[in-house]
Amino acid sequence: MLGSACDRGILDPVGPVGQAEKTILINSTAIMLAIIIPTMIATVAFAWWFRRGNKKATYLPDWEYSGAVELVVWSIPALTIMLLGGITWIGSHDLEPSKPLVSDKPALNVEVVSLDWKWLFIYPDQGIATVNRLVVPQGTPVSFRLTSGTVWNVFFVPQFGTMIYTMPRMQTRLNLQADRPGTYGGLSAHFSGDGFPGMEFKAEVLPPDQFAMWAQGARGQGAALDAKGFAELSKPSSYVKPMTYGAVAPGLFDAIVANKAPPPQQLPHNPQAESPAG
Repeated sequence: MLGSACDRGILDPVGPVGQAEKTILINSTAIMLAIIIPTMIATVAFAWWFRRGNKKATYLPDWEYSGAVELVVWSIPALTIMLLGGITWIGSHDLEPSKPLVSDKPALNVEVVSLDWKWLFIYPDQGIATVNRLVVPQGTPVSFRLTSGTVWNVFFVPQFGTMIYTMPRMQTRLNLQADRPGTYGGLSAHFSGDGFPGMEFKAEVLPPDQFAMWAQGARGQGAALDAKGFAELSKPSSYVKPMTYGAVAPGLFDAIVANKAPPPQQLPHNPQAESPAG
């Protein structure tokens, strides 16, 4: 069942990026616990040993220095910082968001636009677009270009890994991959106004043949996303139901980044389709 993998969070990753970030999280926690746990044990042990009724405890009112103590209290934190710094350094380079993933399959291009308060996903190679529904093929790298049509926002599918900002008149890049079919929760991770609670979407991972069938079936069906359609879609609305556009004006994403309306295009349009403002 596609819905069987819903909303299990960052500790149940479905792709290489999410798995690598889970490993970093676990390793970093283990390193920090190496200080936290001994410190907690030592606190209890010191309080018990130096209690008033313990005649064996040595009282040294003039004690002021111990080389062994200094070595411990400085070397262990320094070693911890070095280990955490090494993990961060390596992870920052290996998981650079704009770095393409190594794969024998060509990447799927997806353009992401955050709006008030919904997500627009444009598939430039397929000539289609969706709202609040991200569909990707299993085991295939996905190359995202992201921007915002309104205010700053953050794109995040926890089980895919790596949240990233979307900013008006700027574009960011992100490369992810999902290796397990299912439906996963996506969200906005940055407060953006009254409709923020409803700014969620579903990320569906389909086997490659099913994804190809879905894209082919979506092409030419429903409304066309041109300048007029985008202007209508841009109006503030929340808890928007997923919808699909069967055609997209070429260069729409670049026009949004440049804060310009795309040029008029003759796009296939289904006159029976409902208005995209729904």
